[in-house]
Amino acid sequence: MHWFFLVLAGLLEIGWAIGLKYSEGFSKLWPSLGTVLALFASLLLLSFAMKALPVGTAYGVWVGIGALGTAILGIILFDESVNMLKLVSLGLICLGILGLKVAHS
Repeated sequence: MHWFFLVLAGLLEIGWAIGLKYSEGFSKLWPSLGTVLALFASLLLLSFAMKALPVGTAYGVWVGIGALGTAILGIILFDESVNMLKLVSLGLICLGILGLKVAHS
């Protein structure tokens, strides 16, 4: 269950990171509220996950999911540049997340 909380927390991290872009510096009400709610929920779920998971593993996976998802959505939603180095780097983040999961097992 703790891993479920952690993955959900990471997905919500993607949500609040993308929400920051849409809130335009917290100048738009609804995107700002969504961003703050996603941030709060993400941190709450991360804290639940850390009840049973090591802090380094939990935080590393949480940040990795957030970074990977945010970068991918940046490419899709905001037409950010994509090149081979970026794709390889995202692949390495994915491997890091998997490595932390396997190392914990």
